[in-house]
Amino acid sequence: MPLVRKCKVCKKEFKTKPYWVKIGGGKYCSKWCHYQGLKTGKTIVCFICKKEAYKSIKNLGRSKSKKYFCSKSCQAIWRNSIVYIGENHPNWRGGESTYKNILLRTKILPICSKCRTKDKRVLAVHHLDRNRKNNKVENLIWLCHNCHHLIHHYPQEK
Repeated sequence: MPLVRKCKVCKKEFKTKPYWVKIGGGKYCSKWCHYQGLKTGKTIVCFICKKEAYKSIKNLGRSKSKKYFCSKSCQAIWRNSIVYIGENHPNWRGGESTYKNILLRTKILPICSKCRTKDKRVLAVHHLDRNRKNNKVENLIWLCHNCHHLIHHYPQEK
């Protein structure tokens, strides 16, 4: 004779076998309700898009900023627009304009001054007086990464 029980999650009445109740089962009306009953975390509101998302207790404890996100893309938006901008970015160099753009605006062809390579992917800008703040066009030349390394680390290569 089946027993009539109430689901612990949705409170719907359902029938279950007496043996299942005896061994500790018969608490949920479906697999979905069983899954919902096993959850121990919280539903949070995404810091960026305000959507609701479930986070386990483990994930709630991992957040250093105590800001929670529905997805990695929302986390990346927050990190790239709020956290890692300006002086907080690891590649911050004092806020000066890039000297590569200065050379690109001139009529100097992007060719390595030493080995004459024309591949723009490997070209870098070198300061002749080694002062990164002196961004005058007369002080800047194009070098490939290999030649740039040689000039900085082997003085006889000048």
